[in-house]
Amino acid sequence: MSTDRPIVLFDLFGVIACHQRPGSMDEMAALSGAPTDVFTAAYWACRPPYDAGQWTAPQYWTAVLRWLSLTAGPDTIEKLRLTDIDSWSRVDDRMVAYVQSLRERAEVALLSNIPADHADAFLTAQPWLHHLDHVAFSGKIHAAKPDPAAFRHCIVAMHAAPADFLFVDDREENVRAAQATGMNGHVFTRRDELAAALDSWLPTQ
Repeated sequence: MSTDRPIVLFDLFGVIACHQRPGSMDEMAALSGAPTDVFTAAYWACRPPYDAGQWTAPQYWTAVLRWLSLTAGPDTIEKLRLTDIDSWSRVDDRMVAYVQSLRERAEVALLSNIPADHADAFLTAQPWLHHLDHVAFSGKIHAAKPDPAAFRHCIVAMHAAPADFLFVDDREENVRAAQATGMNGHVFTRRDELAAALDSWLPTQ
């Protein structure tokens, strides 16, 4: 290996952090004045450039509202932005503890699709992130999974070879993309299954 220790590279949402808070789409749709189903379609259709750091939050929300043939002032856009950030703010405390415990056996890093302003809020609210060996947020590195550039960023930043990594994500599409770069991959379903996979992959001490 090109590093002293193997690297476990984690996705964030759906693995360590929870998926979007239930009811959040209804709340944001009400703020926009659009039905929830139509709002949800616009929210996700416009998301990729925001996740990849190509759009700022105001540009993203203006695009969502334009998709809905709506307009809103700065105050409404800021309410939408803050509600959106809050909707993605929960973590699984057991997974946080497990991830931190792995640092005794491996280097531990994070690769998440998350807009830059969301990333700033998450870093402030979750100080444990600062103790990982590397943190890569798509909005900061300007590449979002499954773009190979997102994985290459981690390889270069950690001065490692692709085979040094085990990438853990709850989306099979992203795991396949990581494997295409030469990384090892694991599709996350449950913590106990992940623990068994890591016990098998990590060198015995």
